[in-house]
Amino acid sequence: MTWSAPFDPPIVLPDGREIVTLLDAGGYITNLPTKEHAAPEWQAAMEALILVAEGGGPTMFARTGIMRALNRHHVPEFNPKGKEPHWGRRKLMRDQ
Repeated sequence: MTWSAPFDPPIVLPDGREIVTLLDAGGYITNLPTKEHAAPEWQAAMEALILVAEGGGPTMFARTGIMRALNRHHVPEFNPKGKEPHWGRRKLMRDQ
């Protein structure tokens, strides 16, 4: 695989721009500020990007690394009411 391999679908950045190819992703990561570029998430994304571009692998690996780095500050909300037990469920014969 080469650096011109496209992502399917392209990665949309928070500022509205799109990352279309592996080369675009590498350029985006190298243009980040030094403090942000040194973050472990971005280092892992760059490593996955290099492995896919030079080693030949699915572009989904590089896409996953970049998406995880872009969303590293997002904390998923926990909804305790999301999965309530169903108290009216009938018992099975084996449970009696």
